[in-house]
Amino acid sequence: MDTKEILKKVRKIEIKTKRLSNDIFGGEYHSSFKGRGMTFSEVRQYQFGDDVRAIDWNVTARYNEPYIKVFEEERELTMMLLVDISGSELFGTATQFKKDTVTEIAATLAFSATQNNDKVGLILFSDDIELFIPPKKGKSHVLRIIRELIEFKPKSKKTNIAAALKFLSSVMKKRAIVFMLSDFMDDDYEKTLKIAAKKHDLTGIRVYDKHDAEIPNLGMVPMLDAETGNVQLINTASRSVRTSYKENAIRLSDYYTNMFKRSGAGSVNTRVDENYVKKLLGYFKHKGR
Repeated sequence: MDTKEILKKVRKIEIKTKRLSNDIFGGEYHSSFKGRGMTFSEVRQYQFGDDVRAIDWNVTARYNEPYIKVFEEERELTMMLLVDISGSELFGTATQFKKDTVTEIAATLAFSATQNNDKVGLILFSDDIELFIPPKKGKSHVLRIIRELIEFKPKSKKTNIAAALKFLSSVMKKRAIVFMLSDFMDDDYEKTLKIAAKKHDLTGIRVYDKHDAEIPNLGMVPMLDAETGNVQLINTASRSVRTSYKENAIRLSDYYTNMFKRSGAGSVNTRVDENYVKKLLGYFKHKGR
């Protein structure tokens, strides 16, 4: 893909996702996530019903009447996008690959954060950390993130969610809003997930294809494992083969749902041929209550 084509694709995603973030997610994002703490705003005279614990005793003594400290929520936040770019993301039997849907969702979230004047960072991962872009503000920074999501070529096709979460915990010392976008075709990440979810406001967004769990009866077909590169002849006419394939997919899906719930993190499931806008909006509204 040449530079001109990449810029054209970036622009296309910007137009689509910026409208979504402005019209739909702006207010919902703002109300769904709380600031890091409270910052001092001003001192004013005490009024009936005010919390007596907020009285500023120094000012009260100076003016000989009660004054209280007024605090405002510190609204500036940091968003980190953890995006799976392993081989299984380059799969899709609907209108687009899982990777394309992940890119759109990540871009929408990034623009929502920018609209709120928050910083946005990016971690691209496979079974290793492929790219880390530290959090920063601004439209040009978000456009760089989108460009990397479109054109970055991973060194590995495998997945290691635990390694990505461990890296997140090591580089992000302060609490952040974290969205992890993946098909979550991995397991054994319970420990690192619990640590990350305790430290950050973490949400998993599982993007999947309907054929991740179901293969049609096509007889003997060569199938490529996107994460290992191995090609095997699979007898899709065999009911036991199709059942085994489905059971493994359900096991990984259930593991994701249960682990995120158990760790106190949020979770969203969206299929590539579904409307992810409705899914995210519903999640934000529920979270903001």
